[in-house]
Amino acid sequence: MTRGTLRIYLGAAPGVGKTFAMLDEGHRRHSRGTDVVVGFVETHGRARTEQQLGDLERVPRRALTYRDQSFEEMDLDAVLERAPQLALVDELAHTNVPGSRNEKRWQDVEELLEAGIDVISTVNIQHLESLNDVVRQITGVEQRETVPDVFVRSAQQIELVDMTPEALRRRMAHGNIYAAEKVDAALANYFRVGNLSALRELALLWVADQVETSLHEYRERHGIEEPWETRERVAVAISGAPGADLLIRRAARIAKRSKSELIGIHVENPDGLTGSERGNLDAHRRLLTDLGGSYREVVGTDVGQALVRTAVAENATQLVIGASRRSRWNELVQGSVVNRIAQRSGGALDIHIISTTPEDERPGPPSARRGARLSRLSRRRQLGGFAAGVLGLAAVTLALVPLRERLGFASIGLCYLLAVVVIGAIGGVWVALFAAVTAFLLLNFYFAEPIHTFTIGNERDAVALFAFLVVAGVVSALVERAALRSTDAARARSEAETLATMAGLLLRDDDPLPDLVGVLVSTFGLDGVSVLRRERGAWVVEAHAGADPPDAPDRATLARPLAPDVQLAVAGGQLTNDDRRVLDSFATQLSVALESRRLRAEAAQSVALARANDLRTTLLNAISHDLRTPLTTIKTSASGLLDPDVRLADDIQHELLVTIDEQSDRLNTMVGNLLDLGRLEAEVVDVETTAVDLADVVAAAVSSIPTETCTLQIDIAPDLVRIDADAVLLERSVANLVSNACRYSPPGSTVSIEAGEAGEVVELRIVDHGPGIPRAQREQAFKPFQRLDGPPEVEGVGLGLAVARGFIDAMGATLEIEDTAGGGTTMVVSLAVAPGRAPAPAPATTDPDAGFDRAPSATGSAAPRS
Repeated sequence: MTRGTLRIYLGAAPGVGKTFAMLDEGHRRHSRGTDVVVGFVETHGRARTEQQLGDLERVPRRALTYRDQSFEEMDLDAVLERAPQLALVDELAHTNVPGSRNEKRWQDVEELLEAGIDVISTVNIQHLESLNDVVRQITGVEQRETVPDVFVRSAQQIELVDMTPEALRRRMAHGNIYAAEKVDAALANYFRVGNLSALRELALLWVADQVETSLHEYRERHGIEEPWETRERVAVAISGAPGADLLIRRAARIAKRSKSELIGIHVENPDGLTGSERGNLDAHRRLLTDLGGSYREVVGTDVGQALVRTAVAENATQLVIGASRRSRWNELVQGSVVNRIAQRSGGALDIHIISTTPEDERPGPPSARRGARLSRLSRRRQLGGFAAGVLGLAAVTLALVPLRERLGFASIGLCYLLAVVVIGAIGGVWVALFAAVTAFLLLNFYFAEPIHTFTIGNERDAVALFAFLVVAGVVSALVERAALRSTDAARARSEAETLATMAGLLLRDDDPLPDLVGVLVSTFGLDGVSVLRRERGAWVVEAHAGADPPDAPDRATLARPLAPDVQLAVAGGQLTNDDRRVLDSFATQLSVALESRRLRAEAAQSVALARANDLRTTLLNAISHDLRTPLTTIKTSASGLLDPDVRLADDIQHELLVTIDEQSDRLNTMVGNLLDLGRLEAEVVDVETTAVDLADVVAAAVSSIPTETCTLQIDIAPDLVRIDADAVLLERSVANLVSNACRYSPPGSTVSIEAGEAGEVVELRIVDHGPGIPRAQREQAFKPFQRLDGPPEVEGVGLGLAVARGFIDAMGATLEIEDTAGGGTTMVVSLAVAPGRAPAPAPATTDPDAGFDRAPSATGSAAPRS
């Protein structure tokens, strides 16, 4: 089955006319014989949109119930069964009501397309997933309904429904978008001119990008290689050579004057080896990005061909390159890159050739220039090669002179050639050439007839000697080149391993900055490294490593900026140009680590703020009813007592006074729990543990427990050892636990309070015979404002267990939940035995109620079991 085609009307904001345009297209298709149905259209009560529906066939909507409310959604099954040629489906980013087949409407559209049905739909720019955060930043409104960009881009046609901000605001003011009571608020908030202008620009740029992609695909399908000047693009060749920053800035100025896009192109050698001129490539890439350009890197052996091919593929119209830095000899031997670019472009590109010689590379004395080009090997290695040449050739000569008659001239020449190769591998090409000339002279003097003269007696020896000289020179050059390639490969491998280590550190969940600084010290053998941030005129160390890290940039050997007011300071070490290039990569990674640290700090702060906000919201929602209930009861009772026109009997007055007293206690306990929870959340609970008599604490706690619903049975041995606890916090905790047990126990049942020594702890057990708490919900029971299923008459906001758990944890004790035999819940508090294990002193007087069922007289309140 052929997949259906998708057409999308894209708008910058609600009200621009997307739905109207979709219906207009539906009428046009219907008038031309297409089978069109309306799958779903949302008119938002707009009269003109209702009229635009006209006589188009509508598929009945599907009614769904969610949270006791009825909703209407597109009946996907009915549309599939109807199987029209074209379906009109409004609001592509809509989230379907739970219970629908798909979560999102664009997924419904996907099924219609798979069934071979053409679809026309609508979407606003703020609903595109890639622009969601940008729209939130502009408008301050987070769009929760989004559609993936890849789905929208898959549409065969995307048409922008455009309208100026002023025209859209006039439509809004005339009541054509929202109801009259919402117009003023909309114009003052979301529909401000600035918001609409920004959204319109986003929509235009997004559609322009989509058009550019379509144009690129068209050129590829039709084999069109030359660029089309639909839009100016300036490409600049980036080689990483010194002075290329001047080239990038010139290209950026050209692009700015022509209001065109800037693209940087770097052609990498396919062997992947990093030459000396790549030392500044990372810096040039950052400069390009800072100037608003984008970076491309391609691989090719022919630099000119690769540049032209990439520029044409990017549809560039201008190419900026630097003037050749090669010598005349190199251009004669290898050809001119500039000429090859001009030839291969075929007139499709405007080529700008810019001089890029920096000030520090202007021509100096000839001797200095020649000395700088002798070899890329170190001076020590060249001196070692010269020494090896002198000593080695002398030793070879002394060894071969006695064997002159036995070996023959050819064999002796091969021995000298081997010596020249070894010397060249040590000292480089110029040392090898010196050794080749010296070996040529030694062969002539000691081994070519006539011996001990520089005269050559026959043509055979002359040809052999000159062939030796040429072969020795060629072999010397190849040996140096191989040695340099080996050095470059080893350095590239080392750099790759270092960069891989840095990348691995950045992927860790913790702060990678200290480890990155440590790797920097060990990699380059530095004395110390510091990341410094300037705060209030002074430098503060963010991270450091090494024996002697600098505490200010002016005390460092080398400093690199990482961010505004942040510097990387390096002390000690001999850094080459290649080392500095890798150091720049380190600086980039350190910048990422700094940004990661900042984002982590902001995320932690956001989590804390979100937590506080959630707590405040939950608090207001949870206690709005429970605080008003006792206040309303107190107010009603007091008003009845104070009303001079109402005469109340004494028993009724007493009942109202008791009600006021009970509700005041309940309100007082509730406010106390809220304050306690606030202290726990702020982590400002002061804990002072001493040797405490548990029986006294329990007696004080139960004296505030209401007695209407349960009977308390206390079983605590009089000689029980003292515990190490805060008496005040423990009393509040026990009161909340006992109150919670009473609330959830059946009327008239018994709640037992038992205590006994178990090893090094004393266990306090509060046993009830209520409904119990399922094992899976026990941790949830200790969270604030949590109330699990219980009797409907249970009141409270769900703070008692949370406060009890917080206070007990603060004392270093534990609170756990166990099942009661026969049904119910047992709260187990494990408390440490006080030092010295002294038993509680015997009471001076005997409480006649001790050990028996008692009904405390005072009232209190604790949160119901969560």
